[in-house]
Amino acid sequence: MITSPDDRGPSQVTRRTALLTAAGGVGLVPARRAADDEPDPRRGSAKRYDMKKSINLWAFPYPGRMTLRECLQLAKDAGFDGIELNYDLDNDLSPKATAKDLRAIRATAEAIGIAISGVCSFLYWPYSLTDNDPARRSRGLELARSMVRAAHELGTDNLLVVPGAVHIPWRADHEPVPNDVCDRRAREAVAQLVPLADELGVSLNIENIFFNGYLMTPGEMNTFIDHFGSGRVRAHFDTGNIMLFQFPEHWISALGPRIRNVHFKEFTKKGTDHSLESFRPLLDGTTDWPAVMEALDRVGYRGYLTFEYFHPFPHYPEALIYQTSDALDRMLGKRA
Repeated sequence: MITSPDDRGPSQVTRRTALLTAAGGVGLVPARRAADDEPDPRRGSAKRYDMKKSINLWAFPYPGRMTLRECLQLAKDAGFDGIELNYDLDNDLSPKATAKDLRAIRATAEAIGIAISGVCSFLYWPYSLTDNDPARRSRGLELARSMVRAAHELGTDNLLVVPGAVHIPWRADHEPVPNDVCDRRAREAVAQLVPLADELGVSLNIENIFFNGYLMTPGEMNTFIDHFGSGRVRAHFDTGNIMLFQFPEHWISALGPRIRNVHFKEFTKKGTDHSLESFRPLLDGTTDWPAVMEALDRVGYRGYLTFEYFHPFPHYPEALIYQTSDALDRMLGKRA
């Protein structure tokens, strides 16, 4: 007879006991550990990593359903060390924002107790630094300079930079740029940003995109970064952007200490839709995260791990934020 826990007797069995007996008692519950504080590798990394948790603002329903202050507070409440903000043509972080406005955002973050881990932007696509249209290139450089200043006022020294594109497949208005021309224009553009970055103490972190047909290998990325001979030109490594055909742990080993900031984007190779829909919530993909974490640790990376995702949950959006925080805790070995 199977009874409830409240009325079972010495000769009775519980539902849990019956299920265990039926299954042979194997594999249904964790084996007893020697000590309560001994890490269980099935629950999270058995190794503790000294890196910081961050999340990009695109994971929040901003500005439609949440204000920037609410996003900052939610990130803090969920246990993040930092949040990456996005520069746009409108909203709180844009060319419309004055230095005073930006310092107010910084003050709000400081009062809440969360760092601004970096500045990111989609504006590198409509205003590519290597576009065939000189007016777009000029506007792109103007916006990039504004982003450097914004990062400085926000109190972060991390600015993500997309230096150029041979092709932008998601923009019908983009005319392909020959590889050699793209490379020349990208070097010229970043070189023009370096003096301002030096003056304001902001790192120009070059992101690997892959889908743009430029800087397709870690060797090419290293050559581009090293060309400037500046400590202000570094790498912003994105795990998901090269997952379609390559492996992030290989890139990390090759880029080494050039890595200044990191995007954790989950990617699944099981699907056939090679678009933004291939990017998944953390741990819901095919990335070898233990290998990624170990590779970052080996090259001495101790900075932010920033979850980047473009689809806030339509219902109960805070769930994604807390799920991500929990996933990062397990990856960092913060959960036994």
